[in-house]
Amino acid sequence: MGRIQYLEAGEIVGTHGIRGEVRVQPWCDSAEQLCRIKTFYWDKDGRQSVKAQARPHKNIALVALDGVTTVEAAEALRGRMLYAHRDDFRLPKGRYFVCDLLGLAVVDADTGVTYGTLCDVSQTGANPVYHVKTDKGEVLLPAVPSIVKTVDIDGGEIRITPIKGLFDDAD
Repeated sequence: MGRIQYLEAGEIVGTHGIRGEVRVQPWCDSAEQLCRIKTFYWDKDGRQSVKAQARPHKNIALVALDGVTTVEAAEALRGRMLYAHRDDFRLPKGRYFVCDLLGLAVVDADTGVTYGTLCDVSQTGANPVYHVKTDKGEVLLPAVPSIVKTVDIDGGEIRITPIKGLFDDAD
């Protein structure tokens, strides 16, 4: 299965100071995680790279990109996406890139019944929520260990033990 190699890491949302630093809204878990990346890419194919130095500032990252030395040059980058190679991220065990989860079959761990396909992931304060597309519509599934038993990216499925009534009409 071909995985996306260059992931959306963050969006340039503004400038900082007069020396060309940009403010980047992280699309990864945190500004601190984004600041560990030393090379960004301008496209999802990784054709053009740019070296960077970054530091966290509240919930964003302040990033100095090589070659960007004025506030005018930084302002021209507003709205651009920065990409990072997947190998530049270190995920703890049991954490996955959302792009790798999308499209996986959601299967009952006990019966083998396929409920649907994972079509989106929402980040909430407590835990992520999986959006499962079923033939009856979309079902929201809390991504907690008591429900999500295994994730097999290569096998193409997420095995779950759903709470009663989640995928059926039971009370």
